Amino acid sequence: MSHTKRKQMIDRTHANLSVSKQCVAVGIARGCVYYRPKSPNQQNLALMKRMDELFISYPFYGSRQMVAHLKREGIHVGRRRVRRLMQLMGLQAIYQKPRTSMPNLAHKIYPYLLRDMKITATNHVWCTDITYIPMQNGFLYLVAVMDWATRHVLSWRLSNTLETSFCVEALEEALQIYGAPKIFNTDQGAQFTSLVFTGVLREAGVQISMDGRGRCMDNIFIERLWRSLKYEAIYLTEMTDGFTARRVIEEWLDFYNHARPHSSLDGRTPHEAYWLSRTLTQDQGLTPDPVIKKLAA
Repeated sequence: MSHTKRKQMIDRTHANLSVSKQCVAVGIARGCVYYRPKSPNQQNLALMKRMDELFISYPFYGSRQMVAHLKREGIHVGRRRVRRLMQLMGLQAIYQKPRTSMPNLAHKIYPYLLRDMKITATNHVWCTDITYIPMQNGFLYLVAVMDWATRHVLSWRLSNTLETSFCVEALEEALQIYGAPKIFNTDQGAQFTSLVFTGVLREAGVQISMDGRGRCMDNIFIERLWRSLKYEAIYLTEMTDGFTARRVIEEWLDFYNHARPHSSLDGRTPHEAYWLSRTLTQDQGLTPDPVIKKLAA
């Protein structure tokens, strides 16, 4: 059952069961029921958009370096504010930092399984990540699931909050359409370490791999996807509302999957490379793409 459906099962007017007890029973956090996102002001939105642009170019920037760079551009802002906005945007510098807090004991951290591993086969490893999408009057979060070997984007979802549900929905869609990978790699974000998300993977028989803290380079291919998406589509479009954002992202991801050749894939698109690999390995789970059948022949 998806996280959204679990949330819909909560009855705030129940005569005998409190909201807390209902949340425990269905396996979601109580805060998910009460949370209502606040709309940031236009000044913060403009600042967050610029911070996102800087972070795409300089992913090693922490709050101190971000403040210094903004100051050179004539934007004077305090480090505490920048740190708060970076947390809201889900931005974390790629360098490893001292461990200053213990993780939630309910969220198991799995070991990183990809070190020195050669990944060349379709559905050997999938990866996922979340990125911030600046809007004219707000912001959204985008999650995508990608096949590591072929760079094929298998599924994606947009959300106005960082709740786990939209990540679970993207994962469940990818599993339903493409079957299960051997390994699924994520960072240590709360959405991916949650019992709901890891539970879907365990139920599908997938090995779970997690990057070291603050090491986005372990998920380098999906980080490159975000960079291309933002420079080639997001930053070039006036994002007036969620419908515009969804259309722009959908069109660009369709172009990326089906029309954009990759030199690392011998000039094939991610879509072609994915289905060619499945055809050559005689995968019987899905019907091979007819174009790829011709390429394989």
